[in-house]
Order: sequence, then C-alpha cells, then structure tokens
Amino acid sequence: MPTSPTQTDVLVIGAGPSGAAASYWLARSGYSVVLVDKSAFPRDTSCGGALTPRSVQQLIDMGLSAQLETFHTVDGVRLCSAGRTIELPWPSHDVFGNVGKVVDRGRLDSIVAQHAVAEGAVLLDRHEALQPIVERGFVRGAVVQANGEEPIELRATFVVVADGANSRFGRALGTFRTREWPYATAICGLWKSSASADRWLESHLGIDDRNGNAIPGFGWVFPVGDGTISVGLGLLSTFREFKGINSAHLLESFIHQQADRLEIDPQDSVDRPISGRIPMGCSVGPAAGPSYLVVGDAAGSVSPFNGDGIAAAFETGRLAADVIARALKEGQAAILQQFPRLVDREFGQHFHVGRLFARAVGRPTVMRQLTRVGMSSPSVMSSMFRIQSNMLRANQTGPAEVAFAAAAALSKLAPNA
Repeated sequence: MPTSPTQTDVLVIGAGPSGAAASYWLARSGYSVVLVDKSAFPRDTSCGGALTPRSVQQLIDMGLSAQLETFHTVDGVRLCSAGRTIELPWPSHDVFGNVGKVVDRGRLDSIVAQHAVAEGAVLLDRHEALQPIVERGFVRGAVVQANGEEPIELRATFVVVADGANSRFGRALGTFRTREWPYATAICGLWKSSASADRWLESHLGIDDRNGNAIPGFGWVFPVGDGTISVGLGLLSTFREFKGINSAHLLESFIHQQADRLEIDPQDSVDRPISGRIPMGCSVGPAAGPSYLVVGDAAGSVSPFNGDGIAAAFETGRLAADVIARALKEGQAAILQQFPRLVDREFGQHFHVGRLFARAVGRPTVMRQLTRVGMSSPSVMSSMFRIQSNMLRANQTGPAEVAFAAAAALSKLAPNA
C-alpha cells in the first residue's frame, strides 16, 4: 500500500461507482486525487449489478470497453406477473445504445476504482473517514484512520462525498433526506443457478407474502453469467403497511416460489443476503457546500421508477468531477454551486415524475390495475420501459416521449412531491 498522502487537490470519500467515477475523471484532468474507502479491495458483495445502457455508456466513456466484454450481456427485461411474461428489449437510443450487462458488484467496484488508480488517483482502502475537517465553514479534508493505526489528517481543496445511502460523512456535514419523499428498502443475495446464463433481467411486478397477500413492490432475478444469479426484492415506503413488513421473510418466500424454476437451493445462498434503506429521487441534500459535493447514493440519486442507482452514480460522479475541475482551474470555489443545477437539468424532471409514480404504485389497487393493463399490452409496457430506464429521445417523438411529456405537465400540479 502506498504511503498515505496528507494533502491533495480532491479527497473522495467512498470508492463505489460514483466516487470511483469522480476520481477517474479528476485524475484524468491532471488533478491529484485520494480515494478512501473503509472496505478492502477487491471487495466482495452479495449482489449482482445490472448495468443499463446508460451505465454501459459511462463505462465505455471511461475506456473500459475491454472489461465490459467480460461482463454478462443481457438483451433487456422480462416482466412477470400473474403467470404472464413480456420480454422487452432495451430501447434503441442514439446516445446510449441498446446493450445491457450484469456483473458481480464487488468486481465492478474494484474495476472502476483500479481504473482511477491507473489514471493517477491514490486508493486508500481499509481507511475510514471518521470526521470532516472544517475551518471557517469550509471542509478542508477529513480525519482518516486505517485499521489498527492512528488517525491522520488528510487535507484537500475540495471533497466529494460518495459514501453510499447511509452516508455518515454527509450527515456530519448536515445533509438530510426530504422525509416526505418516497424511499425504498431492498434486500438481495446470490445463489448458484443454471439460470445464470439467461440473457434477460427478470422483474416480477407485485409480490406475495407468506399468506398470499399481494404487496406493492417488485422482485428481481439478475443472471450474473458466472454460475450465480442475484435474487432480491424492493419495497416502497409509499405502501401503507410498509414498516410492518419483514423483508428477509418476504425474500425467503419469494425464493421458495422461484426455487424449482431457477434450480436453486433456498438454504444455500453464496453469502448472507444484504439489505438496506435506499433514498430515491435526489431526496438527500444539499448536494453542494462551499467546498464539497455529494454524489450517487449519498445524494439519493436512485431512480424512483426502478431502483437503479448505478447509472446516476456514474453520471453524478462525472458531473461533480467536471465542476470541481473547473473550480480548481479557475480558483473559484463558488463554481461548485452550479452542481445542483446540472444534476437537476439531467435528472430533475425524470425523478419528479418518478416520485409521483412511486406514490401511485404504493397503493395495492393501483398497482394491480396498472399491472393488469400493462401486461395485456406489450406496446404500453414498451413505452413504460423506455420511460423507466430514462432512455427518452431528444430528437424523436414516440409514444413514450408523448406520455412522459403529459406526465411531466401534470406533475407541475404537485411541485413539491
């Protein structure tokens, strides 16, 4: 491990997709970057990461095309509900293409973080950021501690907060979640399965508890391509009985329902399933301070439509790097205040409509009706899929673009939703 530096242009807290992406783009621009993460790299996870075409394009832009070729390719999403299935290929798009991938999340994180290192960033894994260094209202770095060693001060001109959905570092700086906005809980694990070679992500619309009661939420099966599948489920806080649901028991029930079809042993997961609360729709802020930016899951940059956070993590990390690079070049910290506007321009309307969608489908009767109508019309589901995956086209107007424009117009009636 390299000797820990004590001064850098940018300190990045958290080496997940958003932090690693920010580190790569900043290092590529010629600035000194230190990336700290409390986990050891390469790190293991109990989940498979689904990469939509937006995520794939970000990895291509980072020069990771060769590594992408080693990931498992998926052609789109197979929707399942009430014994019916619809297979929806990735929508065509002139910017993002129509290729999706699945990879073990630990492997993905390690690849992107090491790519940042190859560009010049310093990765300090097994280092925990204990607290920010604040002087005269400006964050000037962090007190960082390696396992079993004395804490050190690591100073920086700017800081990127990218330590995930529970962001302790962000909370220490005063970030907070808009509690009126929806959030989700998710739980997932890996199982060995012959379905690992499947070419479709699988999404189960609506799930049943042990007593057969329908619950608004969705289950998923992601083929990782390495002999394992990622199986999990997500639940929305907009469901009235949300807090009374045991997600571990619900996942166990879902696994047993799918076990024979997927040829898995419900009691033999590769590792213990992991769970957590996921803020969505850019519900955590402020995203910019006088000398720091908050990105990825730490800012709640997760789609309320489908729970995808990887694409927005890469993209907000890149946006943060662009803003910080300009601030460093011009010596103007005030440039950081442009970051929230850039994020809002890219995701604001989509996430606003998504939050309203999450409120609607949190009602079991609405969820059942929408699912019934959608599953009987592949064309409707195809348009919905384009909207949910944030693959709307700027220069072409189709049913999805028309439907989203109408939804966006209606959403103005609830500006704070």
